Amino acid sequence: MRNLLFFAIVVLLCSCSKYQKLLKSKDYDLKYEKAMEYYEKDDFNRAATLLFELIGVFRGTEKSEVAHFTYANCLYKTNQFLLAGHYYRTFVQSYPTSALREEAQFMTAYCNYQLSANPLLDQTETYQALEGFQLFINLFPHSEKVIEATHIMDELRDKLVYKAYLNARLYFNLGTYLGNNYKSAIIASRNILDEYPDTEFREELSFLILESKYQQAINSIEELKEERLRETVDEYYSFINEFPASQYLSKANNFFETVSYLLNSKI
Repeated sequence: MRNLLFFAIVVLLCSCSKYQKLLKSKDYDLKYEKAMEYYEKDDFNRAATLLFELIGVFRGTEKSEVAHFTYANCLYKTNQFLLAGHYYRTFVQSYPTSALREEAQFMTAYCNYQLSANPLLDQTETYQALEGFQLFINLFPHSEKVIEATHIMDELRDKLVYKAYLNARLYFNLGTYLGNNYKSAIIASRNILDEYPDTEFREELSFLILESKYQQAINSIEELKEERLRETVDEYYSFINEFPASQYLSKANNFFETVSYLLNSKI
């Protein structure tokens, strides 16, 4: 084992020594060749270091084009999505007629997708990814990646809807604190459904509207109470018609019974 360890250390030191000499070399063709070898062996850090220099050295040539694209790939492979996105984007701008442009355009958006934060955080990268994939589809409508881009866009939209749902739920949780937050929850939920009618969170949002109307009604001042109770009944029927087997059906029925009792008490 000691002999094997010693041999491994010697090989590693020799490899590092050769690499250091290569970094100092002015033989740029050799650097290009070795960079591609490192890349093929998944040694992305060494490949990236060499390629970064070669982009400028070979500027205006085919080697610069390949070096630029491969450098962006190295950054992506090492999870440097922000930098990778930048270099994919500048590749598209620098080489508009390149055969690699389609892939670079897709990866520009895909890097923003990788940077897209969870729904509780800022969604700037999510919006940028959506714009990027839409641009890709517009530019390359017949690409094999259009289906993938469409699926990712659906996923990103659902994330935005879920974030909006959490915001609407926050209004609901605030209740009557410093005003009628139930009304804000209703408006926020309706806006989401208007913008994303096919969202997978449609049932949750629809129930939140019903629940908000119910709470608004039973906490209402007398002058508005009857009207709001009737609005809750209308919302209940709309909800159960669309979701007759809803997971929230028991709660919805309880709301209806309470509201019906209160209305009958007023008659």
